[in-house]
Amino acid sequence: MSFSLVDREMMARALTLAAKGRYTTSPNPTVGCVISVDDQIIGEGFTRPLGGNHAEVEALNQVSDATNSCVYVTLEPCSHQGKTGPCALALIEAGVSRVVIACEDPNPLVAGSGIKLLQEAGIEVECGLLEDQAREVNKGFIKRHEQGLPWVLVKMAASMDGRTAMASGQSQWVTTPASRQDVQRLRAASCGIITGIGTQLMDDPSLTVRITGEELGVHDPLIQPLRVVVDSQLQMQPSARMLAQSGVTLIATLDGERQRQKAQALIDAGAEIVFLPANGNHVDLQALLAELAARNCNRVMVEAGAGLAGAFVAEGLLDELVCYWAPKLFGSDARPMFDLAINTIDAHLALSIKDIRQIGEDLRITLYPDKDY
Repeated sequence: MSFSLVDREMMARALTLAAKGRYTTSPNPTVGCVISVDDQIIGEGFTRPLGGNHAEVEALNQVSDATNSCVYVTLEPCSHQGKTGPCALALIEAGVSRVVIACEDPNPLVAGSGIKLLQEAGIEVECGLLEDQAREVNKGFIKRHEQGLPWVLVKMAASMDGRTAMASGQSQWVTTPASRQDVQRLRAASCGIITGIGTQLMDDPSLTVRITGEELGVHDPLIQPLRVVVDSQLQMQPSARMLAQSGVTLIATLDGERQRQKAQALIDAGAEIVFLPANGNHVDLQALLAELAARNCNRVMVEAGAGLAGAFVAEGLLDELVCYWAPKLFGSDARPMFDLAINTIDAHLALSIKDIRQIGEDLRITLYPDKDY
Protein backbone atom coordinates (compact mmCIF):
# COMPACT_ATOMS: atom_id res chain seq x y z
CA MET A 1 0.00 0.00 0.00
CA SER A 2 1.36 3.40 -0.97
CA PHE A 3 1.13 6.35 1.41
CA SER A 4 1.87 9.98 0.57
CA LEU A 5 4.38 12.22 2.29
CA VAL A 6 1.49 14.06 3.93
CA ASP A 7 0.16 10.76 5.25
CA ARG A 8 3.53 10.02 6.82
CA GLU A 9 3.80 13.47 8.35
CA MET A 10 0.31 13.19 9.84
CA MET A 11 0.98 9.76 11.30
CA ALA A 12 4.33 10.93 12.67
CA ARG A 13 2.43 13.69 14.48
CA ALA A 14 -0.05 11.11 15.81
CA LEU A 15 2.85 9.03 17.16
CA THR A 16 4.27 12.11 18.90
CA LEU A 17 0.90 12.62 20.53
CA ALA A 18 0.71 8.96 21.55
CA ALA A 19 4.01 9.29 23.40
CA LYS A 20 2.42 11.95 25.64
CA GLY A 21 0.35 9.26 27.34
CA ARG A 22 3.14 6.79 28.07
CA TYR A 23 3.13 7.59 31.80
CA THR A 24 -0.62 7.74 32.38
CA THR A 25 -2.79 5.50 30.17
CA SER A 26 -1.91 2.01 31.44
CA PRO A 27 -3.42 -0.56 31.33
CA ASN A 28 -4.90 0.96 28.19
CA PRO A 29 -2.62 1.52 25.20
CA THR A 30 -1.29 4.98 24.56
CA VAL A 31 -2.78 6.25 21.29
CA GLY A 32 -2.49 9.43 19.26
CA CYS A 33 -4.98 10.76 16.73
CA VAL A 34 -4.92 13.52 14.12
CA ILE A 35 -7.91 14.74 12.07
CA SER A 36 -7.26 16.65 8.84
CA VAL A 37 -9.14 18.31 6.01
CA ASP A 38 -7.32 19.26 2.81
CA ASP A 39 -4.03 18.21 4.45
CA GLN A 40 -4.53 20.66 7.32
CA ILE A 41 -4.87 19.49 10.93
CA ILE A 42 -8.20 20.49 12.45
CA GLY A 43 -8.11 18.32 15.57
CA GLU A 44 -5.75 16.11 17.53
CA GLY A 45 -5.56 14.26 20.81
CA PHE A 46 -4.12 11.40 22.80
CA THR A 47 -5.61 8.86 25.19
CA ARG A 48 -6.33 10.05 28.71
CA PRO A 49 -6.00 7.93 31.88
CA LEU A 50 -8.23 4.88 32.43
CA GLY A 51 -11.88 5.90 32.21
CA GLY A 52 -11.08 9.09 30.28
CA ASN A 53 -11.47 9.85 26.59
CA HIS A 54 -9.60 7.86 23.99
CA ALA A 55 -7.48 9.70 21.44
CA GLU A 56 -10.15 9.71 18.71
CA VAL A 57 -12.75 11.31 20.97
CA GLU A 58 -10.21 13.85 22.26
CA ALA A 59 -9.50 14.85 18.65
CA LEU A 60 -13.18 14.91 17.63
CA ASN A 61 -13.96 17.19 20.56
CA GLN A 62 -11.76 19.84 18.93
CA VAL A 63 -13.68 19.72 15.66
CA SER A 64 -17.05 21.34 14.97
CA ASP A 65 -17.55 19.40 11.73
CA ALA A 66 -15.53 16.29 10.84
CA THR A 67 -17.54 15.42 7.75
CA ASN A 68 -15.34 14.02 4.95
CA SER A 69 -12.22 14.40 7.07
CA CYS A 70 -9.22 12.05 7.17
CA VAL A 71 -8.28 10.51 10.51
CA TYR A 72 -4.80 9.23 11.39
CA VAL A 73 -4.67 6.99 14.44
CA THR A 74 -1.77 4.97 15.84
CA LEU A 75 -3.88 1.99 16.91
CA GLU A 76 -7.08 0.48 15.52
CA PRO A 77 -10.13 2.30 16.94
CA CYS A 78 -11.90 0.24 19.58
CA SER A 79 -15.25 -1.32 18.75
CA HIS A 80 -16.51 -2.35 22.18
CA GLN A 81 -18.18 -0.65 25.12
CA GLY A 82 -15.83 -0.39 28.07
CA LYS A 83 -15.47 2.51 30.47
CA THR A 84 -15.91 4.63 27.33
CA GLY A 85 -17.90 4.12 24.14
CA PRO A 86 -16.58 2.59 20.90
CA CYS A 87 -14.26 4.98 19.07
CA ALA A 88 -15.04 3.37 15.71
CA LEU A 89 -18.70 4.28 16.19
CA ALA A 90 -17.76 7.85 17.17
CA LEU A 91 -15.81 8.22 13.90
CA ILE A 92 -18.72 6.83 11.90
CA GLU A 93 -21.20 9.19 13.56
CA ALA A 94 -18.83 12.12 12.89
CA GLY A 95 -18.97 11.39 9.15
CA VAL A 96 -15.27 10.92 8.48
CA SER A 97 -14.42 9.55 5.04
CA ARG A 98 -10.97 7.98 5.50
CA VAL A 99 -9.14 6.40 8.44
CA VAL A 100 -5.41 5.57 8.33
CA ILE A 101 -4.33 3.15 11.05
CA ALA A 102 -0.73 2.42 12.03
CA CYS A 103 -1.36 -1.03 13.53
CA GLU A 104 -4.20 -3.36 14.45
CA ASP A 105 -5.22 -3.76 18.08
CA PRO A 106 -4.32 -7.26 19.41
CA ASN A 107 -6.88 -6.99 22.21
CA PRO A 108 -9.36 -9.81 21.44
CA LEU A 109 -12.19 -7.37 22.20
CA VAL A 110 -11.06 -5.43 19.10
CA ALA A 111 -8.68 -7.48 16.90
CA GLY A 112 -9.93 -6.26 13.53
CA SER A 113 -13.54 -5.61 14.49
CA GLY A 114 -12.94 -1.86 14.65
CA ILE A 115 -11.61 -1.90 11.09
CA LYS A 116 -14.54 -4.03 9.95
CA LEU A 117 -17.04 -1.65 11.55
CA LEU A 118 -15.53 1.32 9.75
CA GLN A 119 -15.44 -0.48 6.40
CA GLU A 120 -19.04 -1.63 6.72
CA ALA A 121 -19.99 2.02 7.22
CA GLY A 122 -18.39 2.86 3.85
CA ILE A 123 -15.28 4.50 5.27
CA GLU A 124 -11.98 4.01 3.44
CA VAL A 125 -9.56 2.26 5.80
CA GLU A 126 -5.82 1.84 5.26
CA CYS A 127 -3.48 0.08 7.69
CA GLY A 128 0.24 -0.33 8.24
CA LEU A 129 1.60 3.23 8.02
CA LEU A 130 4.61 3.50 10.41
CA GLU A 131 3.49 0.23 11.97
CA ASP A 132 6.87 -0.63 13.53
CA GLN A 133 7.02 2.71 15.30
CA ALA A 134 3.44 2.31 16.53
CA ARG A 135 4.14 -1.17 17.88
CA GLU A 136 7.21 0.19 19.68
CA VAL A 137 5.10 2.83 21.45
CA ASN A 138 2.75 0.13 22.74
CA LYS A 139 5.18 -2.79 22.98
CA GLY A 140 4.01 -3.75 26.46
CA PHE A 141 0.30 -3.65 25.66
CA ILE A 142 0.88 -5.61 22.45
CA LYS A 143 3.04 -8.27 24.10
CA ARG A 144 0.52 -8.74 26.91
CA HIS A 145 -2.27 -9.43 24.45
CA GLU A 146 -0.21 -11.47 21.98
CA GLN A 147 1.81 -13.56 24.45
CA GLY A 148 0.08 -13.22 27.82
CA LEU A 149 3.19 -11.67 29.36
CA PRO A 150 4.30 -8.09 30.04
CA TRP A 151 7.30 -6.44 28.41
CA VAL A 152 10.33 -7.02 30.67
CA LEU A 153 12.95 -4.29 31.01
CA VAL A 154 15.98 -5.06 33.16
CA LYS A 155 17.73 -1.97 34.50
CA MET A 156 21.34 -2.14 35.69
CA ALA A 157 23.78 0.46 36.98
CA ALA A 158 27.42 -0.54 36.69
CA SER A 159 30.98 0.67 36.73
CA MET A 160 32.96 0.59 33.51
CA ASP A 161 34.30 -2.84 34.47
CA GLY A 162 30.76 -4.19 34.74
CA ARG A 163 30.38 -4.19 38.53
CA THR A 164 27.14 -3.26 40.27
CA ALA A 165 28.14 -3.39 43.93
CA MET A 166 31.09 -4.02 46.18
CA ALA A 167 31.68 -7.49 47.59
CA SER A 168 29.85 -6.42 50.77
CA GLY A 169 26.76 -5.57 48.73
CA GLN A 170 27.24 -1.80 49.06
CA SER A 171 25.84 -0.18 45.93
CA GLN A 172 24.83 3.38 46.85
CA TRP A 173 25.69 5.10 44.70
CA VAL A 174 27.12 3.64 41.50
CA THR A 175 25.82 6.35 39.19
CA THR A 176 25.22 10.08 39.40
CA PRO A 177 22.01 11.88 40.49
CA ALA A 178 21.23 12.61 36.82
CA SER A 179 21.09 8.89 36.05
CA ARG A 180 19.02 8.17 39.14
CA GLN A 181 16.55 10.84 38.05
CA ASP A 182 16.42 9.24 34.62
CA VAL A 183 15.57 5.91 36.26
CA GLN A 184 12.54 7.63 37.76
CA ARG A 185 11.27 8.14 34.21
CA LEU A 186 11.61 4.42 33.56
CA ARG A 187 9.73 3.68 36.76
CA ALA A 188 6.96 6.12 35.85
CA ALA A 189 6.50 4.37 32.50
CA SER A 190 6.30 0.93 34.15
CA CYS A 191 3.26 -0.86 35.50
CA GLY A 192 5.35 -2.82 37.96
CA ILE A 193 8.83 -2.82 39.48
CA ILE A 194 10.31 -6.21 40.37
CA THR A 195 13.08 -6.73 42.89
CA GLY A 196 14.46 -9.67 44.84
CA ILE A 197 14.50 -10.34 48.55
CA GLY A 198 18.28 -9.90 48.61
CA THR A 199 18.00 -6.31 47.38
CA GLN A 200 15.06 -5.67 49.71
CA LEU A 201 16.94 -6.88 52.79
CA MET A 202 20.17 -5.08 51.83
CA ASP A 203 18.78 -1.69 50.75
CA ASP A 204 15.21 -1.61 52.16
CA PRO A 205 14.08 0.40 49.09
CA SER A 206 10.79 2.24 48.71
CA LEU A 207 10.55 1.41 44.98
CA THR A 208 8.35 4.42 44.34
CA VAL A 209 8.19 6.98 41.56
CA ARG A 210 9.80 10.13 42.91
CA ILE A 211 9.37 12.39 39.92
CA THR A 212 6.51 14.78 39.34
CA GLY A 213 4.17 15.04 36.40
CA GLU A 214 5.49 18.53 35.82
CA GLU A 215 9.03 17.15 35.47
CA LEU A 216 7.72 14.56 33.01
CA GLY A 217 5.74 17.14 31.05
CA VAL A 218 2.36 15.55 31.78
CA HIS A 219 -0.76 16.99 33.40
CA ASP A 220 -2.67 13.80 34.15
CA PRO A 221 -2.07 12.16 37.55
CA LEU A 222 0.71 9.59 37.91
CA ILE A 223 0.01 6.19 39.44
CA GLN A 224 2.57 4.39 41.59
CA PRO A 225 3.66 1.16 39.85
CA LEU A 226 2.95 -2.16 41.50
CA ARG A 227 5.94 -3.11 43.68
CA VAL A 228 6.85 -6.80 43.37
CA VAL A 229 9.28 -8.64 45.64
CA VAL A 230 10.39 -12.14 44.65
CA ASP A 231 10.79 -13.83 48.03
CA SER A 232 10.69 -17.63 47.79
CA GLN A 233 11.05 -18.24 51.56
CA LEU A 234 9.06 -15.17 52.67
CA GLN A 235 11.94 -13.51 54.51
CA MET A 236 10.56 -10.00 54.11
CA GLN A 237 9.67 -8.23 57.37
CA PRO A 238 6.43 -6.32 58.04
CA SER A 239 8.58 -3.28 58.87
CA ALA A 240 9.87 -3.04 55.28
CA ARG A 241 9.86 0.55 54.06
CA MET A 242 7.93 -0.14 50.87
CA LEU A 243 4.93 -1.42 52.86
CA ALA A 244 4.45 2.09 54.25
CA GLN A 245 4.30 3.68 50.79
CA SER A 246 1.19 4.48 48.76
CA GLY A 247 0.25 1.92 46.16
CA VAL A 248 0.39 -1.87 46.24
CA THR A 249 3.25 -4.19 47.24
CA LEU A 250 2.96 -7.75 45.95
CA ILE A 251 5.18 -10.47 47.42
CA ALA A 252 5.68 -13.51 45.18
CA THR A 253 6.54 -16.62 47.15
CA LEU A 254 6.31 -20.41 47.15
CA ASP A 255 3.49 -22.29 48.86
CA GLY A 256 4.96 -23.86 51.98
CA GLU A 257 4.35 -24.09 55.71
CA ARG A 258 6.91 -21.40 56.53
CA GLN A 259 5.40 -19.03 54.00
CA ARG A 260 1.84 -19.64 55.22
CA GLN A 261 2.90 -18.94 58.80
CA LYS A 262 4.50 -15.59 57.92
CA ALA A 263 1.97 -14.42 55.33
CA GLN A 264 -0.64 -12.95 57.66
CA ALA A 265 1.77 -10.54 59.38
CA LEU A 266 2.81 -9.18 55.98
CA ILE A 267 -0.81 -8.92 54.85
CA ASP A 268 -1.63 -7.03 58.05
CA ALA A 269 1.24 -4.66 57.20
CA GLY A 270 -0.34 -3.93 53.82
CA ALA A 271 1.22 -6.47 51.46
CA GLU A 272 -0.52 -8.73 48.99
CA ILE A 273 0.83 -12.29 48.81
CA VAL A 274 0.73 -14.54 45.76
CA PHE A 275 1.79 -18.18 45.99
CA LEU A 276 3.39 -19.36 42.77
CA PRO A 277 4.85 -22.64 41.49
CA ALA A 278 8.52 -23.39 41.91
CA ASN A 279 11.28 -23.55 39.32
CA GLY A 280 13.88 -25.51 41.25
CA ASN A 281 14.04 -23.87 44.66
CA HIS A 282 12.80 -20.50 43.44
CA VAL A 283 9.66 -18.80 42.25
CA ASP A 284 8.85 -19.62 38.64
CA LEU A 285 9.47 -16.29 36.91
CA GLN A 286 7.35 -17.20 33.88
CA ALA A 287 4.43 -17.83 36.24
CA LEU A 288 5.12 -14.52 37.96
CA LEU A 289 5.00 -12.65 34.67
CA ALA A 290 1.75 -14.40 33.72
CA GLU A 291 0.33 -13.29 37.07
CA LEU A 292 1.38 -9.70 36.40
CA ALA A 293 -0.15 -9.79 32.92
CA ALA A 294 -3.40 -11.03 34.49
CA ARG A 295 -3.18 -7.93 36.69
CA ASN A 296 -3.06 -5.83 33.48
CA CYS A 297 0.65 -5.00 33.70
CA ASN A 298 1.90 -4.01 30.25
CA ARG A 299 5.52 -3.17 31.14
CA VAL A 300 7.56 -4.24 34.14
CA MET A 301 11.04 -3.16 35.17
CA VAL A 302 13.44 -5.43 37.03
CA GLU A 303 15.62 -3.58 39.54
CA ALA A 304 17.49 -6.39 41.24
CA GLY A 305 20.85 -7.90 41.96
CA ALA A 306 22.89 -10.24 39.81
CA GLY A 307 20.97 -13.36 40.86
CA LEU A 308 17.43 -12.35 39.94
CA ALA A 309 18.51 -10.22 36.96
CA GLY A 310 20.56 -13.15 35.67
CA ALA A 311 17.61 -15.51 36.11
CA PHE A 312 15.39 -13.34 33.90
CA VAL A 313 18.09 -13.40 31.22
CA ALA A 314 18.86 -17.11 31.56
CA GLU A 315 15.17 -18.06 31.29
CA GLY A 316 14.69 -16.10 28.07
CA LEU A 317 12.41 -13.50 29.65
CA LEU A 318 14.41 -10.36 28.82
CA ASP A 319 12.92 -7.93 26.29
CA GLU A 320 15.03 -4.85 26.95
CA LEU A 321 18.19 -4.05 28.88
CA VAL A 322 18.96 -0.52 30.04
CA CYS A 323 22.46 -0.06 31.45
CA TYR A 324 23.79 3.06 33.15
CA TRP A 325 27.59 2.98 33.00
CA ALA A 326 29.51 5.12 35.49
CA PRO A 327 33.08 6.24 34.65
CA LYS A 328 34.49 4.29 37.59
CA LEU A 329 36.34 1.04 38.20
CA PHE A 330 35.28 -1.17 41.13
CA GLY A 331 37.74 -4.02 40.68
CA SER A 332 37.53 -7.78 40.36
CA ASP A 333 36.21 -8.44 43.88
CA ALA A 334 33.06 -6.37 43.27
CA ARG A 335 29.79 -8.00 42.23
CA PRO A 336 28.99 -8.60 38.54
CA MET A 337 25.93 -7.41 36.66
CA PHE A 338 24.51 -10.92 36.18
CA ASP A 339 24.91 -14.35 37.68
CA LEU A 340 24.79 -16.07 34.32
CA ALA A 341 26.43 -19.37 33.44
CA ILE A 342 27.98 -18.93 29.99
CA ASN A 343 30.96 -21.17 29.41
CA THR A 344 31.91 -20.64 25.76
CA ILE A 345 32.08 -17.67 23.43
CA ASP A 346 29.59 -19.30 21.09
CA ALA A 347 27.04 -19.49 23.92
CA HIS A 348 26.99 -15.72 24.41
CA LEU A 349 23.78 -13.71 24.37
CA ALA A 350 23.90 -11.29 21.44
CA LEU A 351 22.39 -7.84 21.99
CA SER A 352 21.55 -5.00 19.63
CA ILE A 353 22.11 -1.41 20.70
CA LYS A 354 18.93 0.63 20.23
CA ASP A 355 20.06 3.85 21.87
CA ILE A 356 23.16 5.29 23.51
CA ARG A 357 23.47 8.71 25.13
CA GLN A 358 25.18 10.56 27.94
CA ILE A 359 23.20 11.19 31.13
CA GLY A 360 25.16 13.54 33.35
CA GLU A 361 28.60 11.95 33.69
CA ASP A 362 27.26 8.47 32.89
CA LEU A 363 26.37 6.62 29.70
CA ARG A 364 22.95 5.07 29.19
CA ILE A 365 22.76 2.22 26.69
CA THR A 366 19.49 0.58 25.68
CA LEU A 367 19.77 -2.90 24.18
CA TYR A 368 17.40 -5.57 22.88
CA PRO A 369 18.24 -9.27 22.70
CA ASP A 370 18.72 -10.55 19.18
CA LYS A 371 15.65 -12.23 17.69
CA ASP A 372 16.91 -15.79 18.15
CA TYR A 373 17.23 -15.31 21.92
